Amino acid sequence: MTLLSVPDALDTILADLAPLPAERVPLLDTLGRVLAEDIHSAQAIPPFTNSAMDGFAVRAADAQGATASQPARLTVVGQVAAGDAPGARVAPGTAVRIMTGAPLPDGADTVVRFEQTQTDAEGVLILAAPTRGDNVRLAGEDIQAGAVAVVAGTVIRPHVIGLLASLGCARVLCHSRPRVAVLATGDELVGLDEPLGPGKIRNSNEYTLAALVQEAGGVPVCLGIARDQADHLRAKLREGLAQGVDLMLTSAGVSVGDYDMVKEVLASEGEMRFWQVAIKPGKPLAFGHVQGVPLIGLPGNPVATAVAFEAFARPALFKLLGRQGATRITVPAILLEELENSGRRHFMRAWVRRQGDHFEVTTRGYGVTVQGSGILSSLVWANCLLIVPEDVTRLAEGALVDVQLLTDTLG
Repeated sequence: MTLLSVPDALDTILADLAPLPAERVPLLDTLGRVLAEDIHSAQAIPPFTNSAMDGFAVRAADAQGATASQPARLTVVGQVAAGDAPGARVAPGTAVRIMTGAPLPDGADTVVRFEQTQTDAEGVLILAAPTRGDNVRLAGEDIQAGAVAVVAGTVIRPHVIGLLASLGCARVLCHSRPRVAVLATGDELVGLDEPLGPGKIRNSNEYTLAALVQEAGGVPVCLGIARDQADHLRAKLREGLAQGVDLMLTSAGVSVGDYDMVKEVLASEGEMRFWQVAIKPGKPLAFGHVQGVPLIGLPGNPVATAVAFEAFARPALFKLLGRQGATRITVPAILLEELENSGRRHFMRAWVRRQGDHFEVTTRGYGVTVQGSGILSSLVWANCLLIVPEDVTRLAEGALVDVQLLTDTLG
């Protein structure tokens, strides 16, 4: 079978997917979702001109030339705190004591910080000449009334939630979170609470995939283990369909082994494509639809499963979520050792760190001596995937390479 390139396989998958319908949800339930509509501001933000500091609201012209040795004296005619109405007007030669966030009184155009003043029984002394507009936040300087405050397609982060709260948005229209069926296959698998008999291994893939789905913004629907029996696998697939999932992920069973039943069952249950993809670790991949629901069949070895998720399933999830662009941040880094490649796009577990004004990356550490597709502990150590292109057979020490970050922190 001809090897399909990673970009071609991904393009084929994404071409068959579209963002899920939108739903209006409470603001605090929107974190990580994608906004499905432009949000216009019904009012200016801030809604009124206010003080950015604790100090005195003045007319800048009344304190021109003021110094510590020759201060300008002003009469204090009032005080205004945050939440108060503006109160007294600032007439020539007067000042109003003002707190941060309080509305600027009529007549004032400047706030002088307390640190630049002295007070006595006769009023306030301005010890430094201000510039007109100092420490004043103008109405609408953040967002003008009627302007688009947040555009559709924005990923909602904590600061976006804060901005939406300032606009009074209690419920927000977002793309739905994909419900993703996760199904591990194989007679060799046992549950976490079952004894390990001869030839058996723990069902780690289900938990890895469920966590990756959740991290990407989806809702995992765990279906457990499907045995290498056609009827059992069909029953598991139908169980997922009955739960209204938007995407199905399977692991193992799409290779060429005698007991790889997933290919046979998927072909009979839906419209499937089975590929050999030029990716390492992993190579077998399936994609298609089962009763209209998209399904990605991932390889079974633990690291191959995780890498294939990053290469294909995470972008698919992002498409369903309405997110655009790359799914992981990629940065250039200087390679610390020589590497060889076998002619497939190799996603190597690696550790990247900042060194001065650049990044350095190594594939060696934490006892990692091989990049085998079953060495799950290497993904625990790694904070990135070093991507070696398929047309590169050798990389010299000091080469500039692309690394895809797996965490928010760097070594």
